[in-house]
Amino acid sequence: MTEHDDFIEKRRFIIRLGKALHKFGTPAYRLETHLQSISQSLGLQASFVITPTSLTFILMDDDDNQNYNHILRVAPGDIDLGALARTDELVDEVCSGQRSLSEAIVRLDEIANKPNPYGRILTFFAFAASSGAFAMLMRTSWNDVFWSTILGSLVCLFVFWSERSKRVTEMLEPLSALTCAFLASGITLIDPTVNAPLIILSSIIAFIPGLALTLGLSELAARNLMAGTARIMDAVMVLFKLYFGAVLGIALGQKIWGEVEYIVPHIMPEWTSWAAVTTLSISLVILFKARKKDAPWGIISGYVAFGASIWGGMHLGIALGAFVGACALGIYSNVFSRIMNLPSSIVKLLGLVVLVPGSKVYIGLNTAISGQEMIGNSADIGSQTFLIFMSLVAGLIFANVIFPPRKML
Repeated sequence: MTEHDDFIEKRRFIIRLGKALHKFGTPAYRLETHLQSISQSLGLQASFVITPTSLTFILMDDDDNQNYNHILRVAPGDIDLGALARTDELVDEVCSGQRSLSEAIVRLDEIANKPNPYGRILTFFAFAASSGAFAMLMRTSWNDVFWSTILGSLVCLFVFWSERSKRVTEMLEPLSALTCAFLASGITLIDPTVNAPLIILSSIIAFIPGLALTLGLSELAARNLMAGTARIMDAVMVLFKLYFGAVLGIALGQKIWGEVEYIVPHIMPEWTSWAAVTTLSISLVILFKARKKDAPWGIISGYVAFGASIWGGMHLGIALGAFVGACALGIYSNVFSRIMNLPSSIVKLLGLVVLVPGSKVYIGLNTAISGQEMIGNSADIGSQTFLIFMSLVAGLIFANVIFPPRKML
């Protein structure tokens, strides 16, 4: 193989790898650092500009004075932890010489086209369970949990439909929120103890962009300004679409069903919070497509994040309790990275979802616009939510300083 052919093979691998990792939901600042490291190991000088919707590759071979620029438009990636783990193992095989670049390119295509390991049935139940688990975390009533689970399963059907229809994909979030809000208004006629705004929020919790907002702030903290700003603005627009759909659905429901006076139910016992974390963690393993051998680590990350945040909240307050939870989660995920020789994000993202206050952003938006509170104790929720977000970012940064991860991702 000539030096020119070798350069072509290397650049093909780097570009395929970047596209694959972006597709699997890797944050921009981590992806750029990782690609830089891989390029150097292959003997290439490289520069990358990654955003949620574009990839720019500049690759140079000093030995043969060759350079190559590649720019492409992409859709924002969806989190696929199983594919991320397999891709990381593939990179290790390439760097150690166990697999050639041509073989690695073929393997990347196989990983990208691998079907969902859990299938549609388990995904359906996981979607529904995550909605019920969130309602349980909010410590409302068993009736709210039941109806949230039912409406969450309906939202999953919309997600399946969107996979077959581009038109549904474009209006998935507002359509789901509108339908859930309309049905929730009708459910109050059957059961006046139901907190309609809360079960609407619980049913669409999979769309609430709390994780995206946290990742966007992490990118801004890493001085990746374009990617961070783009991710945050995309998350804000998703939030607005959800809120508009919910408001329209409630208005239509009240017009058709009428309004029913809310009857305050009995609050759920405290132990249900841990049952909710268990259910939510198992559901996230399925929804994020984590490998079965990594699943126990991911489920434990939910306990670590939630338990540490509760402990921190008892001593420092709810907002700074999130800092303790994020720091403990970061250290735990870095320990996982060193023991399993895998990216820390495989378990970090699972635990982070338990901590992110995306729902509080939605509740705050509702309070600011309508003046109505979805749940009690929502005073100063805007400042509290912002402080929680910054506590999460700071906690992860401190964790990387205290106990650095083995992998860049």
